[in-house]
Amino acid sequence: MLSRGAGSPGGRVRVGGVEVDAVTEDEVLRRVAVALEEGRGGRIVTPNVDICRAAATDPALRELVCSADLVVADGMPLVWAARLLGTPLPARVTGADLIWSLSGLAARHGRTVYLLGGGPEDVARRAADALTGRHPGLRVCGVHAPPRHFDATPEGAARVRERVVAARPGFVFAGLGFPRQDRLVADLRADLPQTWFLGCGAAIAFAAGTLGRAPEWMRRAGLEWAYRLGSEPGRLARRYLVHDLPFAARLLAGCLLARALRRPGG
Repeated sequence: MLSRGAGSPGGRVRVGGVEVDAVTEDEVLRRVAVALEEGRGGRIVTPNVDICRAAATDPALRELVCSADLVVADGMPLVWAARLLGTPLPARVTGADLIWSLSGLAARHGRTVYLLGGGPEDVARRAADALTGRHPGLRVCGVHAPPRHFDATPEGAARVRERVVAARPGFVFAGLGFPRQDRLVADLRADLPQTWFLGCGAAIAFAAGTLGRAPEWMRRAGLEWAYRLGSEPGRLARRYLVHDLPFAARLLAGCLLARALRRPGG
């Protein structure tokens, strides 16, 4: 269920059916900074249990995740699973944290930021105010909250892409949910080869303060899902309780079994 990714750059490990870079948040920032200096953009995907579950049964989604320039573990079960089989990931690296640290990097390098999604447009504007308030000198070159099913037609998707391309941002934070945000980002990469893209789910709403984040102790304990479930039970109950928790249980049980079988005499 987990193995060292053969031939994967930067020491990737396979966990939950996807390949994840064994990096800390600081290492992500260093890699992005080097790429900026060299004029290269990239795509960051932050898989959690829900994304891994979707990728496990859909090869196209698995390729969408694994083909990213950086893939970081947003879910604690992925970190635990990697640890169980002796190929540990150094840390959980979340989109909710990266939106802040990458904004700081953008400010230091004189790059602009574009916020895409996050809910109603005023949410992205509030997030922009929060990010620029924390990082003086940061310039937000655009915010846009596309209609919920903007990509139901080629014309709708094209209109969103055109707005982003016209802004020529240095960073795009796409909070449209997986896989919608990541498909859009993959399409935009050819138009904006020097831009860095982060698929960040709810991170824009977190930054805006319209959606509360779990306390630090709950994040460390892998209980952020429980906090979010309590905050949005109607939207998240089925996803977490019916789909994600059983997948996480099977993932960890499989890793425990594989670890036991690897022991001498196992």
